[in-house]
Amino acid sequence: MQPIRDVLTIGETMVIFQSNQIGSLENTTSIFPKIGGAESNFAIGLARLGETVEWISKLGNDSFGSLILKRIKGEGVITNNTIFSDEGPTGLLFKEQITPDQLNVYYYRKNSAASFMSKELLDNISFENFKFLHVTGITPALSKSCYELTMQAIKLAKQNNVKIIFDPNIRFKLWSKERAFQVLHEIALLSDYILIGEEEAIFLTNLTDRLAMCKSLYSQSNKVIVLKCGADGAYVFNGQLHHVPGFPVKTIVDPVGAGDAFDAGFTHGLLQGKELIECARIGNAMGALVIQQYGDIEGLPTSDVLYRFLENRIETDVIR
Repeated sequence: MQPIRDVLTIGETMVIFQSNQIGSLENTTSIFPKIGGAESNFAIGLARLGETVEWISKLGNDSFGSLILKRIKGEGVITNNTIFSDEGPTGLLFKEQITPDQLNVYYYRKNSAASFMSKELLDNISFENFKFLHVTGITPALSKSCYELTMQAIKLAKQNNVKIIFDPNIRFKLWSKERAFQVLHEIALLSDYILIGEEEAIFLTNLTDRLAMCKSLYSQSNKVIVLKCGADGAYVFNGQLHHVPGFPVKTIVDPVGAGDAFDAGFTHGLLQGKELIECARIGNAMGALVIQQYGDIEGLPTSDVLYRFLENRIETDVIR
């Protein structure tokens, strides 16, 4: 029998090529390989906080796939059910920081190994061993089989009383707005916690008022809604709206990965039995810390760093 594990997450991780300087890639003299993917960012964030988390994916049978698996496994994330495949290569992503406020992302992930993930990946998973299933709107956007995988995971989680944490993480480069709207609403209805960015909530509700957006999402799922609002922090709605202020950051180096870091911090709070407001506060702290370094995962803190930050014993601009 498998040991009890805290969280299961499923999704594609890519090798990210990124420069540590500002400017167009055509004028960049050096770029560095990193790794990133919403689900593995989330998993690594939890693992660094001491939680037990498993990440499932399909990687290309190439050097990039090997790099990803070694890095994620080295962070303490369980990868026993992640496999290598010859069906496609490992996906790649390039980040281009044109100005401090303008970031371009280029995907090279069409027909990647992960896009061939299917529900058979779940054959050896015992869902009764998990407390939470974390899903995003990225995995079902990759392909029809990835959509089926996501829905099967949700079905098995519900059959085993596993709570579902959903981050829409909308990527319009991967599917049409019409399909995204349909599938994301389908998943939201089945979720226990919806951790959603403000722009995503506007898209899914056709509303702009924060309270109205939360009420709309809540009326559909009757669960906990967490609206992520960047520098303004987060709003938690479970019948009443609670604002949880964010943490000031003097310099934002790389905004990508902040939402995944928030999700990891929020889930960590749930696992530690914290109240929802404190869960969101932990999530805000994680987001504030991760955006001060280049890369999706490089700024994810250990538990010691996180709690020193929360206790105001360190300043944000000295975490490097």
